[in-house]
Amino acid sequence: MSSMKEVAKLAGVSISTVSRVINNSVPVEEETRKRVEKAIKKLNYKPNLLAKGLRIKSGRLIGLVVPGSVYNHAFASFIDYIESNVSNKGYNLILGHNRNDPDSEAEFIDMLIRRNVDGIILSRVSDESRVLRMLGNNKIPVVVIDRAFSDESVPSVVLDNYRAGVLAAKHFIEERHKVIACLTGPLNISLCRDRMEGFRETLKNHNIEFSEDDIYEGDFKYESGVDFVKKIMSKKKRYTAIWAQNDLMAIGIINHFLKNGYNIPKDISVVGMDDISFSSMMVPSLTTVGQPFSKMCKTAVDVIYDQIRGKNILKKRFVFQPYFVSRETTMRIG
Repeated sequence: MSSMKEVAKLAGVSISTVSRVINNSVPVEEETRKRVEKAIKKLNYKPNLLAKGLRIKSGRLIGLVVPGSVYNHAFASFIDYIESNVSNKGYNLILGHNRNDPDSEAEFIDMLIRRNVDGIILSRVSDESRVLRMLGNNKIPVVVIDRAFSDESVPSVVLDNYRAGVLAAKHFIEERHKVIACLTGPLNISLCRDRMEGFRETLKNHNIEFSEDDIYEGDFKYESGVDFVKKIMSKKKRYTAIWAQNDLMAIGIINHFLKNGYNIPKDISVVGMDDISFSSMMVPSLTTVGQPFSKMCKTAVDVIYDQIRGKNILKKRFVFQPYFVSRETTMRIG
């Protein structure tokens, strides 16, 4: 691997001149600049961005913190879209997940602060998260995506989760279902409560009985859907429709019903949430409430980028609307 010293020797300049050309920190004569750039190209020299970042307090790095496992399909979409947009802005991404633990989340945020990242995009572990208090004394640009409070002190990019619950409930109402259950995500996460409230109030407004006994708390994992089916199969109440607050749990529900001889959707209708890629691939394909991941991620990166450049962000909350995707796991009854 070539060094800055070799570039300087080939270009016939000092090492400090090469550094000035790379960092674009001090004007350099055009002829000298061209010689240095030619030498860099010939030697295929790659600057050490981390070392550079430690010196000038900026390695063109943006940190992304996501909840749980990076293999969660919804957050995999966030990661993919954010990385692409960060790269388009000329930055690199440092990715970490908080293992669904506030302490792990805090440790990773602390590491990002010590690495002098230019900005941080984060999705909270839960309402118990304390990372914004940690960041309060640092002037690092921050955007909260997905799991944000309604009164964030920093810019946030969120889905209208109440509306997501409304869309799911309206579909069941249109399909004439009256015995309905919901498998939520962790209820210590505000968006899960918002989804539940939209769902519950819409059913209530249409005089459909729906009580606390019809609400089951999950954890967004496939196994949570399987466990849910085991619970309701042991009860006398027979649901005709189920909304799972993410697609992975919905897939677990469907697969376990199918293994037990049920027909989806003739015996029971199932709606998911997120519209991950597997939703359209499975058989039967999953009816779901989708999130505009691409638009949300682009907005988060644009807001971080504007903050890094010193732009005053007047708008604090960017709200995106969910959309409904009707596929094969629901049908009208009666």
